[in-house]
Amino acid sequence: MQAPGQMPVFVMNTTPERQSGRKAQVANITAAKTVADVIRTCLGPKAMLKMILDPMGGILLTNDGNAILREIDVAHPAAKNMIELSRTQDEEVGDGTTSVIILAGEVLAHTLPLLERSIHPVRIIAGLNAALVTALETVDRISIPIDTNSEEDMLALIKTAIGTKFVARWSDLMCSLALKAVRTVTQGGESQSVAGVQTVNGMTTIDIKRYARVEKVPGGTIEESQVLSGVLINKDITHPKMRRRIANPRIVLLDCPMEYKKGESQTNIEISKEEDWARILEIEEEQIKRMCEKLIEFKPDLVITEKGVSDLAQHYLLKANITALRRVRKSDNNRIARATGATIVNRVEDLRDSDIGTKCGMFYIEKMGDEQILHFPHRMHRPQSMHHPSPWAQQRYP
Repeated sequence: MQAPGQMPVFVMNTTPERQSGRKAQVANITAAKTVADVIRTCLGPKAMLKMILDPMGGILLTNDGNAILREIDVAHPAAKNMIELSRTQDEEVGDGTTSVIILAGEVLAHTLPLLERSIHPVRIIAGLNAALVTALETVDRISIPIDTNSEEDMLALIKTAIGTKFVARWSDLMCSLALKAVRTVTQGGESQSVAGVQTVNGMTTIDIKRYARVEKVPGGTIEESQVLSGVLINKDITHPKMRRRIANPRIVLLDCPMEYKKGESQTNIEISKEEDWARILEIEEEQIKRMCEKLIEFKPDLVITEKGVSDLAQHYLLKANITALRRVRKSDNNRIARATGATIVNRVEDLRDSDIGTKCGMFYIEKMGDEQILHFPHRMHRPQSMHHPSPWAQQRYP
């Protein structure tokens, strides 16, 4: 603000509390220690589960550090950094989210006496870095090489990650499923140069979240869980008479509705006679018919769109013996594109023969538990197109 003829006056928010110096350092350490104390009882062989009520009213029962901390709403900057540390650990490593928070909290707690002795934070950080170097050297010295081709060694290694989880009672089944899923991705990725699968100095790095997904289906038992190569979608076809099983389907992926396209701005139509109303309906039907005829020219077996499919479009597609799926999630559509070699098209008029996916060996709908599940198995061979194949491995948990 600026009064006439005066210097400008800057108005700042005086509500937030400002801290500096030793008081701010102690407050940061206390906040980090508090976050660590919240999940301290979730670590170790005698770990306990925590029951959390999320904002939507759902109940979360878990002892996973990251799952607990992401449901906690904190305002202190140091506490937020601790939660971000847990999230980063989960994304980069996938395990140890509780351990890293407790370790960070203890390290900070042991620096507090040093600060009280007026030791400068720079000297403390230098000491911690020296301790880190020594710890890494010790870990490297006592580490034991693992033969990744040995199923026994790999299963023993995987069991260490789920020993304290709720699913530990099915550890043999879960470990074998996890190993099978990762090997499916690794073998397909190494042989076909898949994005997200890299091999450097004999070590293979996999972006597992990009190629493996857990699909939870209500009903059934844990023992019915299995690894399926391909993509699973919890959807059903738009018309009950459409084909539910197609061998070697030609797949078209759309990011546009198969409905009458309304004007981008508000449109007013003045109707003076009955024939005008009939003509308006004819225009809408003609637009949908042209769209369907354009699709039928490419002779697809399966059309999948992220938007809606009108009843009239369903009629034309059914007459052409084409199965249609609507309102598929963007993430699922991208997975289908990588698995089948199809290209997502934004307009039906832009569709080309090279955009059609042909790498799906068999499309079928299966009833799993209480849900209708669509399965797109992936043919594991080197494709003849320029699209990167995606050897999907999905774990199904009924």
